[in-house]
Amino acid sequence: MAEAADFQGTSPSPARRWLRRAGALLAGAPLLAGLLQLPAAPSAHAVGQDSVRAASGSRTVAVSLDSLSPSAPSDGDTLTVTGTVTNNGKQAVTGAHVGLRVGPALSTRSAIDAVAQRTGYVPGADGSEVGGKYVQKFAKLTPGVAEHFSISVPVDKLNLGADGVYEFSVSLSGQTSAQPWEQVLGIQHTFLPWQPAEADTKTKTTYLWPLVSTVHMTAETGPGEQQTPVFLNDDLAKDLAPGGRLDEMLSLGKDLDVTWVIDPDLLASVDAMTRNYRIRTDSGTTTAGTHQAVAKQWLAKLQEAVAGKEVVALPFADPDLASLAHIGTSVTGSLSQLKDATDVAASTVETVLHVKPSTDFAWPVDGAVDPSIVKVATSAGADKVIARSDSLQETGGLTYTPSAARPVGGGTTAVVADAPLSTAFDGDMTQAGTTTLAVQQFLAQSLALNLQTGKQRSIVVAPQRMPTASQAQAMAQALTALQQGTWSQSQDLAAAAKAKPDPGATTRVPSTSDYPSSLRKRELTRPAFEAIARTQDKVDNFKVVLTDQSRVVTPFGRAMNREMSTSWRGRTAAAETFRNGVERYLDDLAEQVKLIDKSETKLSGRSATIPVTVQNNLVQGVDHLVLRLTSTNPTRLKIGGKAYAEQPVAVSGGHSQSVKFTTSANANGRVTVVAQLYTQDGQEYGDPVTFDVKVTEVTATVMLVIGGGVLLLVLAGFRMYTQRKRAAAREAAEDGPDETGETVDEPENPEGPADRLKEESGTRSGPDDPEQPSDPTPDTAAESADPSGTGERVDR
Repeated sequence: MAEAADFQGTSPSPARRWLRRAGALLAGAPLLAGLLQLPAAPSAHAVGQDSVRAASGSRTVAVSLDSLSPSAPSDGDTLTVTGTVTNNGKQAVTGAHVGLRVGPALSTRSAIDAVAQRTGYVPGADGSEVGGKYVQKFAKLTPGVAEHFSISVPVDKLNLGADGVYEFSVSLSGQTSAQPWEQVLGIQHTFLPWQPAEADTKTKTTYLWPLVSTVHMTAETGPGEQQTPVFLNDDLAKDLAPGGRLDEMLSLGKDLDVTWVIDPDLLASVDAMTRNYRIRTDSGTTTAGTHQAVAKQWLAKLQEAVAGKEVVALPFADPDLASLAHIGTSVTGSLSQLKDATDVAASTVETVLHVKPSTDFAWPVDGAVDPSIVKVATSAGADKVIARSDSLQETGGLTYTPSAARPVGGGTTAVVADAPLSTAFDGDMTQAGTTTLAVQQFLAQSLALNLQTGKQRSIVVAPQRMPTASQAQAMAQALTALQQGTWSQSQDLAAAAKAKPDPGATTRVPSTSDYPSSLRKRELTRPAFEAIARTQDKVDNFKVVLTDQSRVVTPFGRAMNREMSTSWRGRTAAAETFRNGVERYLDDLAEQVKLIDKSETKLSGRSATIPVTVQNNLVQGVDHLVLRLTSTNPTRLKIGGKAYAEQPVAVSGGHSQSVKFTTSANANGRVTVVAQLYTQDGQEYGDPVTFDVKVTEVTATVMLVIGGGVLLLVLAGFRMYTQRKRAAAREAAEDGPDETGETVDEPENPEGPADRLKEESGTRSGPDDPEQPSDPTPDTAAESADPSGTGERVDR
């Protein structure tokens, strides 16, 4: 009779449920009867009384199963079990021994889950001891002391029957002074997959091997041509170093038949580390990175590992598709970020790894989907969505786990990963006992799945995105045993997605309201997407003035991709700090192109030029800028004959340029002038500079008064000169000629009244002075083409 599938989301038929419940009641009747037989005295040894005592004390001693080898034994093998027993009670355990127990075959996947959850001993259900020499004895177990055990037994001594999954337990039996009879004081349950011969039909299994990390690179780069990248910290180097998480993932994965699922941002970050890079410190400064050799070695190993293997590239920085679908779509421009992240993914992988990846797959967090997630996931070009069976649950009453692929409408294929297999190693795998149990349960589930039907199916396993080193080791251990087993064969993800869908498998995507609340609470917030949109607007406004846009567009484009990363889930504060840092650094760069502040400028005369200085502290030049100078009182002061004037601006990197505007004054007084940079499309760029212009024009009336005064002084001086000339002539005429007959020279009078008047009035002339007495003195200096200084008088 066919068994129900008993996997996540499968519902058996009503008839089968009735038969199962009836069978469970019949099977539990003897046990219930035994439990009701309470002992009359401690010395009683009836079977029912022994059962009660065994069950009540089966947690006194902790049994840890550290290894079970081989994980899936075959005919002729010897099974070796090692571990420890620790007395957690207050009394010593005497006459103790560790024994092996083989329980019944478990025919369903749900039965495997039920055994895995049991912690106590149930007589009958847990089977009898193998016994004989296949035990390890302890004369005494002291409280709190762990004792090691190791038992080896030929598989044929276990009396395994038909192919299937058998409950397998390791128990500690002994007695205490309070209960001086032998009883089971501790037990650990696990599973023994038994498929000694090659299965007639093997399950095709696809195992995703993710190389995904958190965000490591900032948007900041050095000023040189190489644009030296700056990292948030040195954590990536630790992960890449021998024994680190990413080193373990690579070292283990290269020997397995897996599909590599890679975040291109990780590759870009490691590739950047192979050259000069810097690390941001807690004080806000940066220091040189020193782990180039580690990055080069890891990258070389990865290139070798993926050669000839299937590689799936996630969108750059692994964007959070669920957050984008539920929140980001309400913020303009968010979907374009996903498109950019998808477009750059393939080129990044090809450049770094020299392989052509597939970009057809989208992988929402934990494979949880709803219609909005599917829509967003496929909006950037992917047509396959990796879901999980605890999200896209079976409702058709199938008696087996169907193949992973199924159409969900709109040309989209959902590749549904098996939830029990995908989550098998989510827990803490740092303890050997935990790892062994996880590996055995994974193999048990896989074999039970294969035995459900003779129909071949394609199953996908999608583990957690960022396994720890110990989780990776457990995954590799289980996958090695599976690939060496007799009931499964490896298959890549593309083939699994193309497999013929099972006609009875569900194709209905759960509604948005069914999305798990535990996942929704960890999504990115609306302010996060608004910050990304704001940063994008600033980049768009900044890039149009640059002569080399790629130096800004590329690093900030990738930084905005990182702001949407799935890795920020559960790290709200760190995500906000990263976003603020990106925006702040962009603002700092944009502010390197600015107007120099000016103090009050004095304008004497009807017209003059006003210089405004544009400074560019960037490495590259800026262009396509327009400088506008505006008069707030055009009635008093016009700029270029209007209320404002504009001039194009282009400044080389690391230079400043003065832009001069012609002004005309119509009246005296103070006028406020505003200088503002604009992009060529009319967007304001940077902060405006406001300064006052003080007009002090000399009027025509004043000029007439000054000219009249000068003329009177000249006429008075001339009159005094002629009078002295005549007086001297008269004196010469009265004296007559001298005895020698020589002509008498005119007496010298270098500083006569007229001369003094000329000197005092500033109009004294000499033989070399081209000016005439009537020439007015200029009121302003000659026009200069040099930039004006602070508080300078502006040239006419």
